[in-house]
Parts: sequence; C-alpha cells; structure tokens
Amino acid sequence: MRAARLHGTRDVRLHDEPVPTPAQGETLVRVAAVGLCGSDLHWFEEGGIGGTRISRPIVPGHEFAGRTPDGRLAAIDPAVYCGRCLPCLEGHPNLCPSVRFAGHGPDDGALREWMAWPAHCVVALPEGFSAEDGAMLEPLGVAIHAVDLGHVRTGDTVGVLGCGPIGLFCLQVAKAAGATRLVATDLASRPHRLDAARALGASVIPAEEGREASAIHAAVGGLGLDVAIECAGTQAAVDAALESVRPGARIVLAGIPSFERTSLSASTARRKGLTIAFSRRMKHVYPRAIALVASGRVDLRRVVSHRFALADTTQAFELAASRRGLKVIVEP
Repeated sequence: MRAARLHGTRDVRLHDEPVPTPAQGETLVRVAAVGLCGSDLHWFEEGGIGGTRISRPIVPGHEFAGRTPDGRLAAIDPAVYCGRCLPCLEGHPNLCPSVRFAGHGPDDGALREWMAWPAHCVVALPEGFSAEDGAMLEPLGVAIHAVDLGHVRTGDTVGVLGCGPIGLFCLQVAKAAGATRLVATDLASRPHRLDAARALGASVIPAEEGREASAIHAAVGGLGLDVAIECAGTQAAVDAALESVRPGARIVLAGIPSFERTSLSASTARRKGLTIAFSRRMKHVYPRAIALVASGRVDLRRVVSHRFALADTTQAFELAASRRGLKVIVEP
C-alpha cells in the first residue's frame, strides 16, 4: 500500500509499505477520505504542535472515513481512550492522559490506503452519507464540544472568531442549539471564509488585529455577545473575544495557537465576570453529529472546497496552508 509520511517541516514523502495486520480488537479499514485539519497544518508548517515535535516520519490524518472488510462505510473516531482513568470515569475522555490519537506520537494516522484501528472506534454511517461526510464528522464533533462548553441557550447571540472549517461548523451547531443571532469574523484577506459564514446566516465583520470588538458591539447592540467561540488560534482573536462579550458571558477558546502562551486581560475578564473555557478535541459525540447531519440542521458538504489524490498530498497540504480554501480532502 501507499502511505504519505511527514518527515519534517513541509517534507511529505510517499512510501510503499505493507498493509498493516490488525491486532486483537482491531479491524482493517480501507481509507476513503481524509480531511486536513488545522492541527495537521501545525505539524506541516512548524514541525510540531505545542511542545510536541516530529521525532520520526509520521503518517498524519485524523479526520477520516473508510470501508471495513465487510464493505460497511464508517467514520472512525481517531481517539482511543483508556476508559479507566479519573477523567474517563468522570465523563471527560477527551482529557484522558493515556489517550492514543491517530497521527500523533507513536500512532500513524490515515493518510494511507489501509490502516488497522480499534473496532470500537468504527462508527457505521447511515444511508446517504458519503466517505467525505464521514470524515467531516470529526471536525463537526469538535465544534459540538466547543458549543457545549459555551452553554448556548435559545435566543443567545453567538460570535465565532475565525471561520475555518471548525468555525463554520460552530456557527451551524450554535444555530441548531438555539442561537438566534450569529456573528462571524475572519481576516479581510480571506473573503471566501467571510462569504461562507454569511451564507450560513451570520453577520460578518473583518478582523482587525483584535480591534473589531466595537464593530461587533455595533452589529449586535446591547451589551455584547452572550457567547464567543474563538477558533482562530491567535492572540488578536482572544483579545477581540474578551472585548466583544457582555458581562457574565462565556468564552470558549477552541483555536490552537502556534505559541505556548496566550494572554488574557485580567481586568476585563474580572470586571465582566467572564467564564473562560478551553476546548480539547471532543467527547463521544458521533451519534449527535450524525443526527444533526441526517436531520439537515448541519450541512457538511458546503465546508469542503478541494479534493486531492494521495499522490498529491504535498499539494493538498500546500493549498490548505495557504488558507485559500476551506476544508481540503485527500482521497486515498
């Protein structure tokens, strides 16, 4: 089989490798669609993510779907939790310190033709779903978890700062959760993202290095946003979130920054009595994600903009890193 391995910064190479042999409790999956995530771009552009660096040629890719040996189309949960630690037992498996994750550490991801993965992580898809739809359930799940942390209520005004695929899914999930007013920001140099957010019913405001809070206040009126979900991974977006919300609001930091530290205005956060939550991946939300899509309340396909063959994985990463598209899919 063929596999795309990342050897270092912007260094993707195609390898010929044996088809993996499933271990006990695993199943073989023929990979059909893989989405390139913002975290994958950190690996590609920076050679790591947070304090973790590339230590060996690794197969990236954790948003994926494929077919099982009996022909079933399935989405694959990339996270394998231990199920025994305190976070797992308390209902927070996304915080499991022993988690295995596809495309991270010792576990190769999905940018290959075949992979073996625990059978309990294989989620059968209903009729009408494509492999591409299945791959998009993972970023949709991340958005569901972020909106959950925001405690969005019926009638809320919700702002999403950063309109990449996760941000666009957050807009849809927030609306499904009851938000009646949506506001979205992104850089003016990425008009396709602003256009996509506008098409989802959001009032769009170009980001201005964190100074867009006054425009957000003017757009929503009153005291500001009820909930702000930061999906940009930049200090400017965090600053704008704090300034644009009302007193007593909730802020969810879902973006992955390139630097180890994020700063908060303690005086602003204290004066407003804000609740600030950090979002880490997702929990067991695949059934909810499937239900949202099946009911038509979330449209996965409008977020996908480009598709590449496995042999063109480098070009796929380059396009995704340029931020000229929305979601980039590789089809092994």
